[in-house]
Amino acid sequence: MIVLFTDFGWNGPYVGQLHAALALAAPDERVIDLMHDVSRHAVRAAAYLLPSLVEAFPKDTVFLCVVDPGVGSERRAVAMRADDRWYVGPDNGLFQIVEQRAARVECHEILWRPPQLSTSFHGRDLFAPVAAALSKGELPESRLLTPTPRQAAKWPDCLAEVIYIDAFGNAMTGLLAERADKRCALLVHGRDLAYAATFSAVAHGCAFWYCNSSGLVEIAVNQGSAADLLGLRIGDPLELR
Repeated sequence: MIVLFTDFGWNGPYVGQLHAALALAAPDERVIDLMHDVSRHAVRAAAYLLPSLVEAFPKDTVFLCVVDPGVGSERRAVAMRADDRWYVGPDNGLFQIVEQRAARVECHEILWRPPQLSTSFHGRDLFAPVAAALSKGELPESRLLTPTPRQAAKWPDCLAEVIYIDAFGNAMTGLLAERADKRCALLVHGRDLAYAATFSAVAHGCAFWYCNSSGLVEIAVNQGSAADLLGLRIGDPLELR
């Protein structure tokens, strides 16, 4: 199984071209579009969002992940195996939190290059063929990285920022719900938001925070948009207090 996680968006040809490359290289492999609306170029936000979504997938799943503002530069291409799942994409911090939370990690710099490699679409030309090969149990030419790229620069395990805003205007944060004290208020843009277990537990139009289905603290409004009501954007800071 190959799972796609990108900031491409659904407009334009990019997701379709990614599927075409995978169909050519691994025609029998199942491909799932996990999400293509990761906030554009927001590598750190994506790094905290990705690990909250992977546990729903079985071992040996290959995650093809492209949030790559440095495409075409000297940044490395990597294939990382963490707790029996593969992650393929740029070495720019995108996999850092997955790596930090994993019990077992090995990371390979991808040395293989296709005959034709555009400078602007490594997702299609480089990462897709590598992901296809990994799904078939094959590792293209590479070298093992020891230590792994991010061990020397540990990021905080929880990020007190907005990392994703969905179509409803709900704002996911980088805070792990299991570590959040429900007696605390969440301070965001000068407002203290109380915890509620469900949307219906608060009045219509009321903002609150809750523990979402992916294990993250999320800001929401009952039958409304938290992003609009509170003026939220990716990277906005917050505090549980």
